[in-house]
Amino acid sequence: MNYLKLSLDLHKKMKGVLAVQSKVPIRNRQDLSIAYTPGVAEVSRTIAKNKKLVYDYTLKSNAVAVITDGSAVLGLGNIGPEAALPVMEGKAVLFKEFADIDAYPIALATQDTEEIIKTIKNISVGFGGINLEDISAPRCFEIEERLKKELDIPVMHDDQHGTAIVVLAALINGLKVVKKKAGKAKIVINGAGAAAMAITNLLLQYGVSGKNVLMLDTHGIIYKGRNNLNPYKEKIATKTNPQKIKGGLENAVRNTDVFIGVSVANVLKPEWIKTMADDPIVFAMANPNPEISPETVQGTKIKVFGTGRSDYPNQINNVLVFPGIFRGALDSGAKQITDKMKIASALAIASLISKKDLSADYIIPSPFDKRVAHAVANAVANAVTNIMKKS
Repeated sequence: MNYLKLSLDLHKKMKGVLAVQSKVPIRNRQDLSIAYTPGVAEVSRTIAKNKKLVYDYTLKSNAVAVITDGSAVLGLGNIGPEAALPVMEGKAVLFKEFADIDAYPIALATQDTEEIIKTIKNISVGFGGINLEDISAPRCFEIEERLKKELDIPVMHDDQHGTAIVVLAALINGLKVVKKKAGKAKIVINGAGAAAMAITNLLLQYGVSGKNVLMLDTHGIIYKGRNNLNPYKEKIATKTNPQKIKGGLENAVRNTDVFIGVSVANVLKPEWIKTMADDPIVFAMANPNPEISPETVQGTKIKVFGTGRSDYPNQINNVLVFPGIFRGALDSGAKQITDKMKIASALAIASLISKKDLSADYIIPSPFDKRVAHAVANAVANAVTNIMKKS
């Protein structure tokens, strides 16, 4: 099927894929007087006396803003806010479909870091959470870090943390299939953008050893003291590759247990697979075309293979994460989304595949598995409860 044309036709016919629907009917004067004036004045007076009650009397408790500046959209790059808007609409539809969250697509006509931060802070009153989307690195790091400090609602850049969580979930089960331990697995992460940074940091938090991790950018393997490192890459260099291994991807994958690609198509050559460790795991997640094609993988010694695509087994997709993690954060009153919540979410996703069902072609649940969002939400809520008990 030609999904590109079908999507274009659908969006044109429907004028977008999202609409606002009233929770209450307005059939007569009484309905109008209760939902709006004069009745709503009492709601406003009540909230004015205690601003925290905004969660009890308005949509804030179930509202998430899906915000972009259009600078790093899907595999399309810096296409601007107008072109990014349909992607934000789609994201909002997924929030509603999988977690019954009312999400609102917001595309900002600026790519200035300070303007973005200021704008989001000013509109945050009406939202219980902020989902940052498709904002280019390294600005996305500062924007998220600042907003997390300056707002009292959960903020998450999904391209970073949604990706990291679902990769960790897939890796937990992938390692079970090949009977290897996270603490001993040698891992190559090809790419050094927002997703790669978050994946690396979360894997280290989970228990992967930094001495066994190599990250590559367009200049090759990252190591402490290398030229062409921005501050974020410098920080990664202090946590990984203490041996200061150098070179390109061909050198990096030798004797490696796991390849995680968040980069560009067709960079992992089939002949290099032969030099990897026995029963290697390959997550080739570049979209729309992965780092190595599924057809090329056939006949190699790769044991577990995953992509970001829905037309092959083991789709490693953020939709398994963001609905549930915001559902759990909203329901529990979390002010931030912490590393403990992220790891708990990954473990919850991985646990949905039973030992008897686990296989090389089934390490991650389907996006349509209705258990996923509920399991992630519960994991987040439990993590929040544990954090509150300890504090």
